[in-house]
Amino acid sequence: MANIFPKWSNTAPIKILICLALTVGTVVAGVTYWATPKYLRVGYQPIQPVAFEHSLHVDQLGMDCLYCHTFVDRSEHSNVPAASTCMNCHSMVKSDSPKLAPIRNSYESGEPVPWVKIHRTPDYVYFNHSVHINRGVSCVHCHGQVNEMEEVYHAKPLSMAFCLECHRNPENFIRPIDEVTNLNFRYDSREEQIEQGTKFVHDWKVNPPQSCSGCHR
Repeated sequence: MANIFPKWSNTAPIKILICLALTVGTVVAGVTYWATPKYLRVGYQPIQPVAFEHSLHVDQLGMDCLYCHTFVDRSEHSNVPAASTCMNCHSMVKSDSPKLAPIRNSYESGEPVPWVKIHRTPDYVYFNHSVHINRGVSCVHCHGQVNEMEEVYHAKPLSMAFCLECHRNPENFIRPIDEVTNLNFRYDSREEQIEQGTKFVHDWKVNPPQSCSGCHR
C-alpha cells in the first residue's frame, strides 16, 4: 500500500511545536520588555550629583516651577536650571554646605552640573512642553506630584495609551492657565472639573491630535 503522506510529514508535529514555542516566547519577551514598568521607566530614580529636594523648595518654600524651569512655557523642552539660578539663593543660604559643592564648582567653572536625565522622550515622538502648559495641562499630569517628592522619580508611564487618554478626553485633564504650576490645585468636585474642562476645550479651541502624524513626525 502506498504511503498517503510524504516522509517529511513525520517531523511536522515537532516543527509546529517548535514554531509555536518560539512565537509564544517572542510575544512574552516583547510584552515583558516593552509593556512593563521596567521599560516604561516607572519608578526610575537615579542618584543625582546634588540631592535637590522638590518637596522642600516647592511645598515648604513656595517656589514656582517656572523659577527654575524658565522656558517650559515657551519652548519644546523643559530646561534644567543653570548653577547661577541656584546661586541666586545659595550664595546666601547654606553657601558653605558640602552638599552644594557641585553647584559652586559649576558656577565658578562654567561647566554644567552633570544631572542624570530622568524623563526621556523617544526619538520617534514629538512633544512640545509649551503647547501643553499653555493649554492648561499641569506638570503633575505627566510627572506626578513632584512637589511631594524628596527626590524626583519617574512616576507616570508616558506610554502612547497614557497620552491618548488625555488627547481623547482633554476636558478631564486641563485646568485654568494660572493654576498649571500650582501642583496642589484641585477642583472642588468631579462635576466642576468636567464643566470647567469642557468650557476650556471650547473657548481655547483645544483639539489634540489623535492621528499617528500628530506625535510621530
